[in-house]
Amino acid sequence: MPATASRRVLLAAPRGYCAGVDRAVIAVEKALEQYGAPIYVRNEIVHNKYVVQTLEKKGVIFVGATEEVPEGNIVVFSAHGVAPSVHDEAQRGKLATIDATCPLVTKVHKEALRYAEEDYDILLIGHEGHEEVIGTMGEAPERTHLVDGPGDVDKVQVRDESKVVWLSQTTLSVDEAMATVGALKTRFPLLTSPPSDDICYATQNRQVVIKQIAAESDLVVVVGSRNSSNSVRLVEVSLEAGAKAAHLVDFADEIDEAWLEGVSTIGVTSGASVPEILVDGVLEWLAARGFGDVEVVRTADEHIQFSLPKELRRDLRAEAAGK
Repeated sequence: MPATASRRVLLAAPRGYCAGVDRAVIAVEKALEQYGAPIYVRNEIVHNKYVVQTLEKKGVIFVGATEEVPEGNIVVFSAHGVAPSVHDEAQRGKLATIDATCPLVTKVHKEALRYAEEDYDILLIGHEGHEEVIGTMGEAPERTHLVDGPGDVDKVQVRDESKVVWLSQTTLSVDEAMATVGALKTRFPLLTSPPSDDICYATQNRQVVIKQIAAESDLVVVVGSRNSSNSVRLVEVSLEAGAKAAHLVDFADEIDEAWLEGVSTIGVTSGASVPEILVDGVLEWLAARGFGDVEVVRTADEHIQFSLPKELRRDLRAEAAGK
């Protein structure tokens, strides 16, 4: 890189924690404070390696199945939501539960239930195997069909083409979801849309700002974990919007110095489950290599907050012991 090149960082705002992630992480921390360790969490509370490792050090035990939690303990359900069958498993296992499902995911669950009760076929746009998709499909498995992109549209078989509705995983790329909706509407002209967009406000906001930044960037660094759907989408959106290169990293030390070759403008953002300390680490790493000029690019202000799960207002240890 020529010594005379102007080096700058375009820092996305908003970025990082959304209200649902903030609520879920605080719920686990409050549970530790109120009830003491161990607190069990079914799957990762949010999809971020640093958050999971930090909570493990405080006494949180992450499990892959409800049956792994010893009887009489407390289990937290992650921000991604769970199927009704998981609540039943916890009841059978005599567990006290804290439901940290993001309210925006809960909204999609309720939509699925309502449309199933009205005898619709539900076309759920999302990625196979994602925890949120598994949870939503569990609300009405006999009525729900997973549509994993436009390529799946021709495979869908419904009972009545006049009673079909689409719903969506909340963390998809807006463009990706709308491309699938467009293909579905071509196949099913009478397709019903949900009362409001299912894509999370935070997912949309982070995609909007990175599109603006990517168009000016030689390189985009997205801070986030590889199992974080919205973080992976930010890399894809960056490349589609014109970034010459885009990479996903959990930590600053994962950045390859070779990526900086010939680069003068770097875009930086983070997924909705990423604490700001990790972005700070990336900015420090870049500053040490000559990219100390940071310009914040803001396209939205976020003021949404969600109240903590109601279970945190009860004595759950006593409840579990009494089951």
